[in-house]
Amino acid sequence: MPNTRTTKDSMGSLEVPVGALYQAQTQRAVNNFPVSGLTLPVSFIRALAYIKQAAAQANKHLNHLSEEKADAIITAAQEVIDEKHLEQFPVDVFQTGSGTSSNMNANEVIATLASQASGLSIHANDDVNMGQSSNDVIPTTIHVSCATLLVYELLPALTHLSQSIAAKGQEVGHYVKTGRTHLMDAMPVSLAQTLSGWQAQVDHAQHHIQSQLSEICKLSQGGTAVGTGINADPHFAKIFNENLSANLGIKFDVADNFFFGISSQDSVVNLSGTLKTLAVAIMKIANDLRWMNSGPLAGLAEIELEALQPGSSIMPGKVNPVIPEAAAMACAQVIGNDTTITVAGQSGNFELNVMLPVIAFNIIQSIEILTNISHLLADKAISSFTVNESNLDKALAKNPILVTALNPIIGYEKAAKIAKLAYKQQRPIIDVAKEHTNLTHQELEVILDPTKLTQGGIS
Repeated sequence: MPNTRTTKDSMGSLEVPVGALYQAQTQRAVNNFPVSGLTLPVSFIRALAYIKQAAAQANKHLNHLSEEKADAIITAAQEVIDEKHLEQFPVDVFQTGSGTSSNMNANEVIATLASQASGLSIHANDDVNMGQSSNDVIPTTIHVSCATLLVYELLPALTHLSQSIAAKGQEVGHYVKTGRTHLMDAMPVSLAQTLSGWQAQVDHAQHHIQSQLSEICKLSQGGTAVGTGINADPHFAKIFNENLSANLGIKFDVADNFFFGISSQDSVVNLSGTLKTLAVAIMKIANDLRWMNSGPLAGLAEIELEALQPGSSIMPGKVNPVIPEAAAMACAQVIGNDTTITVAGQSGNFELNVMLPVIAFNIIQSIEILTNISHLLADKAISSFTVNESNLDKALAKNPILVTALNPIIGYEKAAKIAKLAYKQQRPIIDVAKEHTNLTHQELEVILDPTKLTQGGIS
């Protein structure tokens, strides 16, 4: 039995695998772009199907598409939304810059499914793509996939991470540790204060990501080829957005300016920048956890992270901070993705940006890996670490920087001499200060109390 069938498009006939739901234009893309083996993410394909579904609903409402054809397209698109045919989307990320190949891939798959189910002849271009162009569909798909992932995935993950940090602060916040600046001993801080800084970083990033949603939810669908709306009903965009909003449970609106939305990707570049800020914050938190966990004998060993797996193929008993390390790598990827998106965002030549697929791939990957690593960091690192109180107290007792509290009493120069002597002799600062000042042991205990020093002010 032959394993291909003959199909055709405006350029002629082409052989397509027998089991393929797609048609000639998708096969041409498969043949033309054997670049990376990377295909567009599932969330992008689902968003694309949601767009085809909402478009069919709008065209049905406007009487441009028969009820029978529209319903068949709506049902077929739902199958793609339900992830039943993901293997039918083989087009490489590195393809035509408009994403036309991916748009036609969706049109062809949905047309085939709709035709098979209804017995009607449903055309990929004339019916599924009615009132649309790849040039407005793909920018809209990028925005819809981002909005969906932000609303249902990343923002809830950041809320969970923030709440986990807050809960841990309540649990261990009373412990006091040596603060560090330049990785060197500094004035003491409480774990509540350290964790409050982490939480503020997450909350700050979340706030700015949330603020991007209003722009991401403005869609260019209806602008068609160059932004003029050629071949689209004047009422199409409004009805399309109403249907899409109802289908996804997210409020979408018609873009303020189609020419802006099609020729540029400035809103997504801006979103990528806020994701980069989140990545920077998470990397900082991850590295703090790694340092605090370092040891167990020759490092700081202030905390002990949950043991998740053996840490070495040769050193028995070694356990590594694998979740913070994974988090740091994920963040590095997001930062690199932002550079790609920035470069791609500059490729809005006249009426169309021509690096849309790579923008889609990178922005979606950034959102997805930040979502996943936020959950892992919350559940397998922050929520589960334990505090090594004896190590905290040992370091605090010998911390010569506590002498800073004596500055207002004995002056900076004398305090510096006491600090250096305490460090040289490896003695508690309180003992050295008693020998070189007129202060009693009881007075020094009050002045140099690490817990009191975390509260600021003048002794």
